[in-house]
This record gives sequence, structure tokens and C-alpha cells, in this order.
Amino acid sequence: MRVAVAGASGKMGGRLVHLVNQSGDLEIAGGLERPGHPAIGKDLGEVVGLGTLGVSLVDDLNALVPKIDLLFEFTIPEASLDHVRVMADHGKAMVLGTTGFTAAQLAEIRGLAQRLPLFMAPNMSPAINVMYKLIADAARLLGADFDIEILEAHHRYKVDAPSGTAVRMAEILAQSLNRDLEKVGVYGRKGIVGQRKDEEIAVLSIRAGDLTGDHTVTFGGIGERLEIIHRTQSRDAFGRGALRAARWIVQQKPGLYDMQDLLGLK
Repeated sequence: MRVAVAGASGKMGGRLVHLVNQSGDLEIAGGLERPGHPAIGKDLGEVVGLGTLGVSLVDDLNALVPKIDLLFEFTIPEASLDHVRVMADHGKAMVLGTTGFTAAQLAEIRGLAQRLPLFMAPNMSPAINVMYKLIADAARLLGADFDIEILEAHHRYKVDAPSGTAVRMAEILAQSLNRDLEKVGVYGRKGIVGQRKDEEIAVLSIRAGDLTGDHTVTFGGIGERLEIIHRTQSRDAFGRGALRAARWIVQQKPGLYDMQDLLGLK
């Protein structure tokens, strides 16, 4: 399978290039960066520290589409949405890990997904997706007697907060408890905020150093608490999950899929 990586010179994009190069069954056929990026025109392998690959970094996805079977996309919402549009026009598969989309952007993506096999997940780690199932079950079993708090920690360079993974966790927990997240979601606290409301689902964010990504969901009862924790040591956890998603999504019909579909958790 021939693939391209958007944002190929970035931290996540660069790791994907390395992992694809090591995979044995996937081939790097292109790298994509924003117009004006200083690495445009250079050999992608040299840009990411692999040596010469014979593939140039370009700024136009339309030029790459005929050469590829799938696009990996881990960049920013505006660029990602543009790339979904292009891939939909050609009906070619895509693995989308970008977070921070607005409600309107997500609605457009859902519509476009009817024209291509689109794998979209805010977190490509298989383990974090198992955690989604665990927290949903815990919320249903523990019920309203337990307060729920989500703490996420990422590196100082992450531009969105809370993380897409933490937002997805809050959505899952609200659904499990039949709560409206728009009404019960709390994002940070400051000042005299009063006693915690029973139905609150709080999402708190930490940004420090080079933390790759930690997520803790605490179910706090009277006299006891349950904590479910996922810690990431390396971006390779996301990259290997993305490669697994790529191998799976190219076999699917047009539509919107996620890691829960791949793992059979739905």
C-alpha cells in the first residue's frame, strides 16, 4: 500500500514516516507540508533523518493523490478539512487523527465520509480505546453516587485544550449516564465556584515539558475512589495504531469509522 503523510516534517508526521519505512508492507509515496514551508522540495527522508528516500516534500495534495492509496493526517483542523475534501473527491482512504474541530467542521467531515473510507479517532492508541470501554462500563456500574473528574497532561507545545481524547472521554461518560455534556461539563475551576454539583463531569488540563500524553479518569465516592489511567511513553503508540488503522480502513466501504470499529468494541 502506497501512503502519504501530511505534516510530514512535524513530530507526529516524522514518526509516521519512520514507522511506515520500517513496516515492510507500507510504502512512503509522498510527504505534504503547508505552502511556504522551508523544507518543500527537499527529500522527505533527509528532512526526517532517514537519509535519502527519493520522495520529495510537496505542498499540493492534488499532485499526490494519483500516487497514493491512503493519506495519514495529523495536522490542524483547517488543513485537515481541506485534505478530507480532496480525498473525498477521489474516493481514497484516509486516517485522520487531528483534533480541535468545531461542530460545523465535524458535521462537514461526517458528510464527506460518505464518499471515502475515513478512519477518524482523536487518539489512535488501541489501549486508550479499550479505556473508553472501561470508563463507560464503570460509569454505568457506579452510577450517580460517584463524582467523575478527567485529568489530561500533555507537552508544552500542544495548542488545543482539553485534548481531543479527554473530550471524547467526557462525551462517553455523559452518554453512559444519560447526561447532557453541554450542561454538566466543567473545564477548569477558579475562585469561589461553590460546592461541586452532583452531575458535573470535569475536564482539567496540564501542559508541561515533553509529556507525550496521560489521561486519568477518577470516579470519586465517599470513602473510596476508582482511577483508570493511561500513560503514553512514546508517540509510537499513536503511530503504530495509525498503521493498524490504515491496513484496516483500505478494506472498508466509504463511511466514517474509528478505533472502536476496528477493535470490535461497538
